[in-house]
Amino acid sequence: MENNSPNHLKKILGVSFGIAILIGGTIGVGILRTPGAIAGLLDNHWLIISCWILGGIYVLLGCGAYSELATMFPKAGGSYNYVKHAFGNYFGFITGWFDYLTCAIAPAFFCIVISEYLVLLVPQWENHTTIIAIAFLLGFTLLHASGTKNGSLVQKITSVIKILLFVILIMACFSYSGVEIAPIKKSSGLLESSIIVSFFKSLQMVLGTYDGWHGVSFFAEEDENPSKNIPKSMYLGVLVVIIIYVIINLAFFYVLPVENIANSPLAAADVAKLIFGKKGSIVVTIIALFSIISILNAYMMLPSRVLYGMSRDGYFVHKGTIVNKGGTPIVALLFSSIFGFILICIGTFEILFSLATFMSVTVWLLTYITLIKLRISKPDLPRPHKSWGHPLTTIILILSTIAVFIGFAYSDRNSLVIIGIIMLFSYPVFLLLQKNHYNK
Repeated sequence: MENNSPNHLKKILGVSFGIAILIGGTIGVGILRTPGAIAGLLDNHWLIISCWILGGIYVLLGCGAYSELATMFPKAGGSYNYVKHAFGNYFGFITGWFDYLTCAIAPAFFCIVISEYLVLLVPQWENHTTIIAIAFLLGFTLLHASGTKNGSLVQKITSVIKILLFVILIMACFSYSGVEIAPIKKSSGLLESSIIVSFFKSLQMVLGTYDGWHGVSFFAEEDENPSKNIPKSMYLGVLVVIIIYVIINLAFFYVLPVENIANSPLAAADVAKLIFGKKGSIVVTIIALFSIISILNAYMMLPSRVLYGMSRDGYFVHKGTIVNKGGTPIVALLFSSIFGFILICIGTFEILFSLATFMSVTVWLLTYITLIKLRISKPDLPRPHKSWGHPLTTIILILSTIAVFIGFAYSDRNSLVIIGIIMLFSYPVFLLLQKNHYNK
């Protein structure tokens, strides 16, 4: 029976929303940009395709882990809830804030990117990118303040449009029968560094493009039937993403050799120019715009769910639990939007975005370790969905994520230091918040 308390989320979401939030929050500009960088590292198209497939398999394994945990603890906030039950309130606190910052940084970044792409279509707006970005942030804040149903509807529509645009681009690539392009001579990426290092660097970029795949878990509390809908949404959504990523890479290689795509900042634009002529860049810009708008809509919903879950346990202001008539955690949404507004005005994302990626990997690692911990410490807890292949698949996930973490730590030591400092100061903050919560 649905709880009608004003501080409870509404159970109005289902499988179609779950698939839309996964596809909408995952497929973005990354798939249009990364093929060039990866081709610069790996000069064999089958090696590149295997990298995308391997990344997809990693994410599929992750679906099993997240599906088990999300159906065990169908609460708003995702990983925060799982880690808290396994390792206590402090580790839950750290996980929740890492997850929140990762999600909350994204909307500001996407609004800026949307404004930059719009300027490509309408050059007269070149000096108004900040105003455009703020307008998009305000518009989507009002949309989601109006209710979860409206946000869900927009997510479904934009995700469908995005898929259709990618399908059109793929079909156009395979229909291309233009003049054969001679490969550009270049030094082999495999000779510049070892094949293992090149492959792992490529895999890191691929995983970055898959990021957002676990977004369904944040909405478990609002799902009409989380035990069935969350696993179904995750597996179906991820399979669609994998298929699109693999086929679009094959489509690009059908039009251009690996050597010509290598190190291109926007491989999709190079391909589109051959297929559509001078209008190719416009085609890619439109695809990019719809991709980012769909992701923006998803990431406007995610941070407020994390903050709502943490507010309930005293790790943010108590008013963070207020839910409006439309089912939106309104205070959490407004706080996140103000944070996004400040970031847009500052306009510097490089450090924050690198830090967010680091935090995201840290949360994944804690979540996978949590699955093993709970299987051992709480074997009798109801598990509507069990992660397939456990414990082998979970061990593979942990080892793979540790490898990715080490790779990030090696290539981005500044973020590692910042995370270390955050951890150092986090415990006193946690104790203070917990004391205030229990004294109320």
